[in-house]
Amino acid sequence: MHSSTDTPSRPSPGSELGRALLSYGEARRVAAAEARRELSLNELDARALLFVADNPGARPSHVRDHLGITSAGVTTLIDRLVQRGAVRRDLDDEDRRVNHITAIVDLDTPPWSRLRAFDAAVEEAVSGLDHDDARRLAVLLEQITAYASR
Repeated sequence: MHSSTDTPSRPSPGSELGRALLSYGEARRVAAAEARRELSLNELDARALLFVADNPGARPSHVRDHLGITSAGVTTLIDRLVQRGAVRRDLDDEDRRVNHITAIVDLDTPPWSRLRAFDAAVEEAVSGLDHDDARRLAVLLEQITAYASR
């Protein structure tokens, strides 16, 4: 006769931390997709816009390298963002063959702020953590990411 303690229980899939990390990743992905949909941007355009906003005056080659796309692809992408009124091209004063790309929308104001809203909410939530706890958590997440990325 077997009791319920004799039969091993089925382990839940994944650890609590692993499930939490996957849930975070999925929530961030969904938030980013919603923001892109609201702004009528595809993922690559949104990533380029965020990069240019963080790197004013970036050259198209910098955007290309960051995104891992071709030179023709980055030209088309920047053309779309210029037509959209999200970025502008400026000629280099010293070399007229060189363009510098600058975001002309304010990513801190609606509707553009939607692109960073999820990350801003996470930053606000973690700002209340004890500094040492936050640092330990950051190190743990960096180690997990490095391990999973190899």
